[in-house]
Amino acid sequence: MRFEIGKNETGRRLDRFLKKTFKSASLSFIYRIIRKDVKVNGRRASGELLLSEGDVVEVFLPGEQLKDLIQKQQKEFSGAGKQFRVVFEDENILAADKPYGLLVHGDKSEKKNTLTNQVISYLIKKGEYDPEEALSFAPAPANRLDRNTTGLVLFGKTLPAAKALAIMLKGSESGNPDVEKTYLTVVKGKLDKKITLRARMIRDSDKNVTKVLKDETDAGLIMITEIVPLMSGIEYTLIEAKLHTGRTHQIRVQLADAEYPVIGDRKYGDAEVNRRVSKKYGLQAQLLHAYRLKVILGNGCLEYLEGKTLQAEPPVRFAEIAEDLGCSMKKKS
Repeated sequence: MRFEIGKNETGRRLDRFLKKTFKSASLSFIYRIIRKDVKVNGRRASGELLLSEGDVVEVFLPGEQLKDLIQKQQKEFSGAGKQFRVVFEDENILAADKPYGLLVHGDKSEKKNTLTNQVISYLIKKGEYDPEEALSFAPAPANRLDRNTTGLVLFGKTLPAAKALAIMLKGSESGNPDVEKTYLTVVKGKLDKKITLRARMIRDSDKNVTKVLKDETDAGLIMITEIVPLMSGIEYTLIEAKLHTGRTHQIRVQLADAEYPVIGDRKYGDAEVNRRVSKKYGLQAQLLHAYRLKVILGNGCLEYLEGKTLQAEPPVRFAEIAEDLGCSMKKKS
């Protein structure tokens, strides 16, 4: 099989190109064929070789074996429905509004029905993406949301766009990110003025928990979140949370540390509040919505997005719960 390297594969290592092209193959298989069955521009090459546009990669394997490897990859995308809503789309990116309960990427419990596979299936059906022609590239999300967090996820439809999005969405150490992320949530407590939460954190990856450091130490990574109250009830407040840095669980852990826990949050929240909202509304997870993305600084092929704002209104159920708790979405400024 002969592959001519295009712009979507430029700059990718040979071993990674082959692993993405033959996704179902093991790494040991990839390294074995690099040694014996692969040539780049007619010559043997190491797995570390960086590919350039116009390079020709040849894989010398029986036809049926090659066909089987590609078909196994394509099966991942088949059968994926469309639960997401397209908020914005052009030739480079797609902004999806992810519903509650849908994984962005697969895990041990679910590998096929994910937002990523749904987006790829959608693009295949539109005729905008062909896994075989695209070789090792597949449209990919540039940001991630937890299964039970709803809202905006950005996808790069080409490799240059995916790389540009990765740079733009990378968490800023200085607190001045290229893309401003704003979330909506309802918290316990009455908050009547804007506050900025600043703390250092560490991650316990084994327990999937972010911890706020209490002492003034240089250890850990900085977290900065700007909180703007929109509407207060007697016991709860609808807020906007604007991220100035991008840490895992940042909004949830900082609000809990400030004694304004997100309702429904079983990891960092208030157990009694969670019990009440579960009983009354059937809410089993954090009420958190990725609401707005504003491009402050574009990058590469996405410079034209500079100044653009993407927004996804929260789910109907979110608005209903907020209104019943006395902080109606209709009254927010």
